Amino acid sequence: MAEVTASLVKELREMTGAGMMECKKALVETEGDIDKAVDVLRTAGLAAVAKKAGRATNEGTVAAVVADCGMSGALVELNCETDFVGMNEKFKACADKIAQAALANKPVDTDALMASEIEGASVDAIVTEAIHTLGENIQVARFAYARQEGGAIANYIHGGGKIGVLVEFQLGDGALAKNEDFKRYGRDIAMQVAAAQPVAVNREAVDAEVVAHEMSIYKAQAAESGKPENIQEKMALGRMEKYYKENCLTEQEFVKNPDQTVAQYSAAVAKELGSTIEIVAFTRFVLGE
Repeated sequence: MAEVTASLVKELREMTGAGMMECKKALVETEGDIDKAVDVLRTAGLAAVAKKAGRATNEGTVAAVVADCGMSGALVELNCETDFVGMNEKFKACADKIAQAALANKPVDTDALMASEIEGASVDAIVTEAIHTLGENIQVARFAYARQEGGAIANYIHGGGKIGVLVEFQLGDGALAKNEDFKRYGRDIAMQVAAAQPVAVNREAVDAEVVAHEMSIYKAQAAESGKPENIQEKMALGRMEKYYKENCLTEQEFVKNPDQTVAQYSAAVAKELGSTIEIVAFTRFVLGE
């Protein structure tokens, strides 16, 4: 059993927005298990979905790059010790170069990325030089590579490198990958992913364990109402429907125009361009998460 310390209570408060006493009570009930405590608070209607990103401590930047053909892209998180170095232009240039290496070499893991070369130097050598130049410990935390043959990749960087996104599309006409109107649309969708934090492209792609977990919370909440079981079931399903609309990319309200969903926006752009557009997948890196 973990000790219910003031710092643990503070962490739970920051994650959920619930009151101090409610947080302490939930932690005592769950014997210091913070994830279970979040569920207790949610069941009681005292907390929203936990935002674990607030627990991150790493500094650095996220860099993204898309190939000239528009069909492949890479995302890299490069960590350092202080925000001062994380905002340094030399550090950001290093992250960009590593992203270019990931794009060019298509490494299968971080070790392969470190061994890969760009402009005659290995990524390992590039990082080592940055350590000597900037005077801090610097590490490649993670990377992602994506390619959609006959499709397209869009990217977006938010907050000067605090959040980075890659979105993968399949297109009825592969030539659209270089179309400026499509590129604007792709950036809009990547921006949506950065801002709205979807958990999956659509409801079919939501992990079954996540669905089961959410339903268990909603059923417990409904049971607290004291209403008949058939009404409780409808209440739980209604809340699950709301979860899908808030957390599935295609069902979310489009951030630039809340009167239409992302799916409706995509359909409108596809019609204008005379093709089909399918959002296939996305990758979202939050610095330090």
